[in-house]
Amino acid sequence: MPSKDSTNKAFSGRCYCGAVLLRSKMPPTTVAYCHCSDCRRWTGAPLPAFAAFGATDLTVSPEQDAGVSHSEGVTRWNCHSCGSPLMARFEYLPDQVYVPLGLLDQAADLPPALHCHSEAAYPWLHVDDDIPRITGTARDTLNNAT
Repeated sequence: MPSKDSTNKAFSGRCYCGAVLLRSKMPPTTVAYCHCSDCRRWTGAPLPAFAAFGATDLTVSPEQDAGVSHSEGVTRWNCHSCGSPLMARFEYLPDQVYVPLGLLDQAADLPPALHCHSEAAYPWLHVDDDIPRITGTARDTLNNAT
């Protein structure tokens, strides 16, 4: 869950070039690391972290097109100008939009609450925390976060 300090503020973010702005008046429903190869490849990070916003809470300007899907049930959006990963939607998490944590201006106040797909973590990556590590999608945990 987001920190207490993050529950009463607006959230904002942008892509690398600033062409796309993201905003939410509501805090993320959860923040999570994802160790899956799909998220790693999309973000280029060995351990991506995402903030989940309610689908109706997040506004994106300019409005985005239909996105792309290279994995069944997953749609992703990237900035057309700089290529930054912007957001992802998962069919099994229908009311949520996942934004890479590094895009958010308030990322320092949003510590991840769990690790998803922990079995896929790189063997050389050691994250010393005591948050839950879930094998697979964590779909039940993430659906209950809304």
